[in-house]
Amino acid sequence: METRINKFKSIVPKVGLLVALAAGTLLQSCNSSGKGEDANIKESAVAADAATAVYVAPGKHDELYSFLSGGFNGQVAVYGIPSGRLLKVIPVFSQFAENGYGYNEETRPMLMTSHGFVPWDDLHHPKLSRANGTTDGRWLFVNGNNTPRVARVDLTTFETVEMMEIPNSAGNHCSPYPTNNNEYVIAGTRFSVPLDMKGGTGDASLSEYKDKFRGSISFIKVDKEHGDMELDFQVLVPGFDYDLANGGKGPSGDWVFFTTYNSEKSGTLKELGASQNDRDYLAAINWKLAAQYAAEGKAHEMPANYYHNKMDHGTHRVNSTVKKKVRYLLPEECPGMMYLIPAPKSPHGIDVDPSGEYMVVNGKLASSLPVFSFTKMQKAIQNKDFDGEVNGIPVFKYESVLHAEVKEPGLGPLHTEFDGKGNAYSTMFVSSEVVKWSLEDFKVKDRIPVYYSPGHLMIPGGDTKEPYGKYLIAMNKVTKDRYLPTGPELLHSAQLIDISGDKMKLLLDFPTLAEPHYAQGIAANKIAPNSVKFFKLDQNKHPQAVKNEKDVSVTRQGRTVKVNMTSIRSHFTPDNIEGVQVGDTVIFHVTNLEQDWDVPHGFAIMGNNNAETLIMPGSTQSLRWVPKQEGVFPFYCTDFCSALHQEMQGYVRVSKRGSNVPIKFSTGVKKPAPPATAYIGK
Repeated sequence: METRINKFKSIVPKVGLLVALAAGTLLQSCNSSGKGEDANIKESAVAADAATAVYVAPGKHDELYSFLSGGFNGQVAVYGIPSGRLLKVIPVFSQFAENGYGYNEETRPMLMTSHGFVPWDDLHHPKLSRANGTTDGRWLFVNGNNTPRVARVDLTTFETVEMMEIPNSAGNHCSPYPTNNNEYVIAGTRFSVPLDMKGGTGDASLSEYKDKFRGSISFIKVDKEHGDMELDFQVLVPGFDYDLANGGKGPSGDWVFFTTYNSEKSGTLKELGASQNDRDYLAAINWKLAAQYAAEGKAHEMPANYYHNKMDHGTHRVNSTVKKKVRYLLPEECPGMMYLIPAPKSPHGIDVDPSGEYMVVNGKLASSLPVFSFTKMQKAIQNKDFDGEVNGIPVFKYESVLHAEVKEPGLGPLHTEFDGKGNAYSTMFVSSEVVKWSLEDFKVKDRIPVYYSPGHLMIPGGDTKEPYGKYLIAMNKVTKDRYLPTGPELLHSAQLIDISGDKMKLLLDFPTLAEPHYAQGIAANKIAPNSVKFFKLDQNKHPQAVKNEKDVSVTRQGRTVKVNMTSIRSHFTPDNIEGVQVGDTVIFHVTNLEQDWDVPHGFAIMGNNNAETLIMPGSTQSLRWVPKQEGVFPFYCTDFCSALHQEMQGYVRVSKRGSNVPIKFSTGVKKPAPPATAYIGK
């Protein structure tokens, strides 16, 4: 495979990128037929070594948690490493029928936006919270790309607990990037739009793109103790497309860097229109200086309309707040805050090495990898070594900030991470390989084929100052011939590679959920000891919680019937309910009385138009149901809880509208009916 790739590389300058892409597809179909017996024996031995390296015995834990984005499924998948075992799916931007997220009354508000209820988004980049430039295992921040949002996952419960809509943004791809102590999470827009300074997106002709379209970069303040987010201010930036970002470390810790493409400001057919200039830009923003300018009154204010949704820890209910204004800075009014570095055509990844000195830009259409120096950047600022400006933002001379170029790394570089031992690793989308190169002499040291077309890669902690330089995960966009066929679409492939030695070794590949764009990894001992096993019943502050079976109730208020009930192995209380009428809105508030680990109870009722809900031990969840016809409707527990799980069921009797059947309920022993004043007629 390596010989074919190297031969293929020499052809590319002659035939161009489109032929390269086609040839790359051909490479993806190559196989190893015709090997001799010795080769087969050697391959079997290597496979046995790899299997041993990833084996985690029953009852034992993996070394690491890895969090893979789900792309268009809007979720995060959690895998153990090195085993590749799927541990959990965390719903974030998508409704999740498995546990009722986004369906039940407690979590539906999490998906509210200024556009209404939006039950889907495109999740690209998980980023772990930081302490002193390393992962701390407290929270996971993720971006919603389509309807711009940033969410926070609590890693004690693995639940989405907060979500903030981003105003003045379109395509929240360049997001969310925490600074070294979670001072800010930073989110940049992918698409520039004509901003109406009276709030929102203005109505402008698409022919006016160059004059009226702008981007925005949002600075979200994070509470150090609880993690709560607040949009502090935005920086309005030139009308490019902002792709990815990463923060500095050590000497560059006050800075954050953004790749941009479409410096041409093309508004149509960007495949061609945004690929005309030889170079685009790497944008550098001093976030501390930006915050200082905002605090000193340099910020303007404009109307806004965006949702901030947050889960209350006591009630486990999400509350929504609508925000009506936002502050913003203009770079041309804030000297020293923002600069532009010429970068290879159509850059994707921007990655800062653990020392904070080098910024690596991965130009999708470039034949080399430039490595910029933070020290040289500071000298260029002092010497005003600029080559013009864009919208009042100084542009550095390329040579004044360039430290080195990695020559002929591969075809289609997308993303780079670091092992903390002086090496960098870059994905090559077209030539389907991961390339290892040195931060000392900037020469390629090793390369390994992956299957196929890798986008991002992840070294646990590889974007921090302390990488866990043992494993690398390549996330591949094309999977054909890797797994059993399952129709036109296959799950994507993640490949685990051992990077502990001089040569990279493929250990494992495993299918992933939907399309992982990026991942984060962290040592298990930073998260596992803090994991919540159940919620304490006496701390349940849900207003409809029932903490003792004797306190259950069924009440009517107009055409709404409220059922406050309990679940415990292996029955519901009550399990017989009468007096419901066709067209009533019935809200079941179910409290799980269990005080034991891994004993959730589900609740589902026949004919419900949303989903079930899954109630964790000690908590309360609510499900809304509107019966549309007369009859007796069973409900039951959906999560196997005991040997008598099947018996955990009940019935709701639904009578015609206007019936005089009274509200009554029971479990084993009938309870007296409520007074007649609680009934309604026609």
